Amino acid sequence: MPTLKIRVPATSANLGPGFDTFGIALAYADELTVATTGSSGVRVHVHGVGEGEVPTDESNLVVQAAAHVLRHYGRDLPGLEIEAHNRIPHGRGLGSSGAAIVAGVSIAAGLLARDERPIVLSDEALLRFATELEGHPDNVAPALFGGLTIAWLDDSQAPRSKRLSVHRGVSPLVLVPDFTMSTELARSLQPSQVPHEDAVFNVSRSALLVTALTQSPELLFEATEDRLHQSYRGDAMPATRDLIRALRDAGHAAVVSGAGPSILVLSGDPGSRIEAAELAARHSSGWTPLLLAVDIKGATVEEASA
Repeated sequence: MPTLKIRVPATSANLGPGFDTFGIALAYADELTVATTGSSGVRVHVHGVGEGEVPTDESNLVVQAAAHVLRHYGRDLPGLEIEAHNRIPHGRGLGSSGAAIVAGVSIAAGLLARDERPIVLSDEALLRFATELEGHPDNVAPALFGGLTIAWLDDSQAPRSKRLSVHRGVSPLVLVPDFTMSTELARSLQPSQVPHEDAVFNVSRSALLVTALTQSPELLFEATEDRLHQSYRGDAMPATRDLIRALRDAGHAAVVSGAGPSILVLSGDPGSRIEAAELAARHSSGWTPLLLAVDIKGATVEEASA
């Protein structure tokens, strides 16, 4: 079996009004090299983010995801040697757990495609397996397919997604804080019901956001307004709330990235993005700016060169 090279991008979900629906892939990726071994068991060598913290055996989330897919097809997890070079911050709202799951699903897809009885997984199957493990398709869809994705569950509760190309004028900035946020805690702060006018507000802004990201970046500020989730989570991450307020007061389209506490700024031009990064640096310390591009490929699986 050839050695596989897996690359999975970071993602930002929600994008303001598109709660549990919109996601975007960012050119900031975890990379893994995977080789089968003649012995049983799995060894994961973690470099970078999570080194010395995440499991390095079969309990690793990447390995669990790969085993989940292989079991579905009646295959056992082979002996594996995995070198994981992680860049995506953990617990910051940039899809690190989704990326780990997509990496595992991609490993399984690579193994199945190169098996003596090959199986080629469809995009629908990849999304289904990843969503089964993640619980929501909004982060795993852009990690799998790149670009801007709209994700939903159909009437049978099967995950679906549509990929759209982002306008070349959109310049993402991610501001990563030196503290973390639990996704479970963030979700627990959501009310079970919201006012009718807030729901209508977000429907209009979500529709506008598709246009802003694909055709008219000048609309990004209005299109990223939200009334469904960010205000309810604000008290749990006041530094994020206050910096977003300062950025938006200055005219920047700033939103919580996923469940937070990172901030995503969607600028219509590189100059505005630099201004937002400079404002953030003046506002408070402890934030690392990442000036990124939109990842257009999503997860990739290649045979590594010898």
